[in-house]
Amino acid sequence: MIVAFSVTPIGSGEDVGEEVAEAVRVVRESGLPHRTDAMFTSIEGEWDEVMDVVKRAVDAVRARAGRVSVVLKADIREGVTDGLTSKVERVERLLAES
Repeated sequence: MIVAFSVTPIGSGEDVGEEVAEAVRVVRESGLPHRTDAMFTSIEGEWDEVMDVVKRAVDAVRARAGRVSVVLKADIREGVTDGLTSKVERVERLLAES
């Protein structure tokens, strides 16, 4: 599965970079395939391992802010591996052909 999620601390002010960095640190240390952009972090793996990482990332932000908002989108598909890379590569190939 691939999960795209964002964790936003509530009540921490306008600059939330330090709190978000803690969540990304948890994802990076998990060893699972991942990608972070300006809006979301995507992580790929099996249900239990991905959800464990998401929970730990949320907990890392909650340790700095008592309240958080979480947005999560999941793509659950049996038999697909390396979806983080292969989905993007397919779109790039299609764009190159046109």
